[in-house]
Amino acid sequence: MTGIRRKFDEEFKKNAVKLSYASPRSIKAVADDLGIAQNILFRWRKKYTSTGEKSRYATLEEEIKALKLELAESKIECDMLKKATAYFANLHK
Repeated sequence: MTGIRRKFDEEFKKNAVKLSYASPRSIKAVADDLGIAQNILFRWRKKYTSTGEKSRYATLEEEIKALKLELAESKIECDMLKKATAYFANLHK
């Protein structure tokens, strides 16, 4: 294994998924023809439907990622407010 990560654009991924659903060949055969690993094609099939649209799984995954980011920002903001409250409480003693 060379250790070099290849990047594939969204269009290639969608077309690969469409091909894997439309072809009578196995996933392994389709993946081999495309020059990708079988598990990558399975991962892409989770993300896209047979028509190339984003799957419900992918939509939920993106929503979870956005919510985690929002939660992290809120925690930082909360910590800053706690520190500011403690600071100003000490000024009035």
